[in-house]
Amino acid sequence: MKLLKCILTENDCYKTGRTIKPQGVMVHSTGANNANLRRYVQPAASTPGQEELLTALGTNLNANHWNRPGLDVCVHGFVGRLADGSVAAVQTLPWNRRGWHAGTGTSGKSANDTHISFEICEDSLTDPVYFQQAYRTAAELTAALCRNFGLDPMGDGVVICHQDGYRRGTASNHGDIYNWFPRFGLNMNDFRAEVARIMSGESEEDEMVYYKNLADVPEYYQHAVAKAVDRGALNGTGEGELNVSEDLCRTLTVLDRLGKLD
Repeated sequence: MKLLKCILTENDCYKTGRTIKPQGVMVHSTGANNANLRRYVQPAASTPGQEELLTALGTNLNANHWNRPGLDVCVHGFVGRLADGSVAAVQTLPWNRRGWHAGTGTSGKSANDTHISFEICEDSLTDPVYFQQAYRTAAELTAALCRNFGLDPMGDGVVICHQDGYRRGTASNHGDIYNWFPRFGLNMNDFRAEVARIMSGESEEDEMVYYKNLADVPEYYQHAVAKAVDRGALNGTGEGELNVSEDLCRTLTVLDRLGKLD
């Protein structure tokens, strides 16, 4: 996981200075078709390494990012695309700062008081390659946070999404991430299990299986992978090699069974 740091010091949430003792992680997705981190994250003039961050993030020419006053929302981090097209995470609040992300639930309580939060930048919700990259990065970020704060990702109410928070009475009624993950055959139970696997060392990148060409892909994945290639959704390295991971093959197979590749 590539993790940058660009604290949103101009956001009113940061300026309040309120802190929490993190008891969990809440996963959000942005609800807008824009996977670029620069849409939400920009360094202030006083941010350390401002020029390097702008080069990595790209410049938001519309100035509608979240590092400005007058907003009623702020999260601890984002997952999305850098200027070079790669997927990364960026920290935008100190992890123990009280964020503005959950709203108030039906119980009168708010996960703002208990949970670290981050947004996954949504795209069109149809790209399996971006989804797999963003999902993996989000799981790695969550695993790192759970390690840092001594949290059990499988514990009750520890790793949740915004909709989970609503169902538990600690967040407003937003649908994320159930508007996105199920399109690729996954849900928050799968996500929590992936976080736990990463923390246990069972899901390290260097252990992931990759297939160089379509002929190398196991037969039970080949049909779905070939469909993705034919439709231009899977282009490989651009140098004549597919270099597709087994995780992505599995995701494509689930999508094919759901009729999403037809």
